[in-house]
Amino acid sequence: MIQMLEGLHDKVIGLKLSGRLHDEDYDRFVPHVDQAVEHHGRIRMLVHFEDFHGWSAHALWDDMVFAAAHVQDIERIAMVGEKTWEEWMAKVCKPFTRATIRYFDHAEAEQARAWIEEGL
Repeated sequence: MIQMLEGLHDKVIGLKLSGRLHDEDYDRFVPHVDQAVEHHGRIRMLVHFEDFHGWSAHALWDDMVFAAAHVQDIERIAMVGEKTWEEWMAKVCKPFTRATIRYFDHAEAEQARAWIEEGL
């Protein structure tokens, strides 16, 4: 499930990912990203993983399509997680985006928010 996070700078899209992601999750959050890019140009993303179990096959495809479509639109991504594999995933994502990606442990959530909003 993808839940939108509120209270961030207009150029920051905040997401909380939990459970297993499905096609419908992308149908809900991608329009928010498209609208933010249309209004602000390059944007930033703050992604919190909480009890995250990965993607369905279709959602994994959606994620690849999203990455390809927005490769130039995202300048920073802060990933906040609680598992070693999530930190590894942040490193795996780097070749698929031009964004600067940083991983933060769950205990560093405030530092992640400060970094993602830095200079805005």
